[in-house]
Amino acid sequence: MFTGIVQGIATVQAVADRPGLRSFTLRFPADFCSGLAVGASVAVDGVCLTVTSLRGSDEADFDVMQQSLALTTLGDLAAGSGVNVERAARDGAEIGGHPLSGHVDFKATLAEVREPENNRVLRIAVPAPWMRYVFAKGYIAVNGASLTVAEAQREADGSGWFEVWLIPETLRQTTFGRKAAGDGLHIEIERSTQVFVDTVRDAIAERLGPLQPLLEGLLRDKGLSLDEIARPAALPPR
Repeated sequence: MFTGIVQGIATVQAVADRPGLRSFTLRFPADFCSGLAVGASVAVDGVCLTVTSLRGSDEADFDVMQQSLALTTLGDLAAGSGVNVERAARDGAEIGGHPLSGHVDFKATLAEVREPENNRVLRIAVPAPWMRYVFAKGYIAVNGASLTVAEAQREADGSGWFEVWLIPETLRQTTFGRKAAGDGLHIEIERSTQVFVDTVRDAIAERLGPLQPLLEGLLRDKGLSLDEIARPAALPPR
């Protein structure tokens, strides 16, 4: 498990392709590798990877399968690329963000970047049907960082967008200051929100049966959807 509190930026030192996988050598910030062992888990831009070998005091190797390369942006990494990194949480550790599995749900696209004073705002485009799990004031993981959704908007086709506001400390500890419109991002949905929404949708479908399409049509005429009914209560501020 991870907490979504990024511990620094690692730099890709080398990339090597082998049959069925790609190997990466990462150089980590000072002290990141203290106690790190082969077999340990590290979140790399939110993707849980396993240490396959250690190189000195600040470098480690990781293997990534072709399927993971296809489903994430890791296949775009090259020597010199920066990535967000976090070591697996230890028992009893404070969870400053929210619990993460390190299993990316989907790739999103950075649609727009704004830079008001002392902030950076990212507007992130979300494909259908994932937008049903994104709500203003809820939690979401972007490239392994636990963030709070500031604004969210769902379109009629089920797609949409959300915005996150980043303070200078978050920009210092992550690669978000380097991102530009058009870049791909890893998204992991907050699991309790997903379970709540799916449970409510299943309960509605079970109770309504053949009447569900009629209700969906009535809601659609009013610019609403079943996702609005399944919306969880607002989460407390952090």
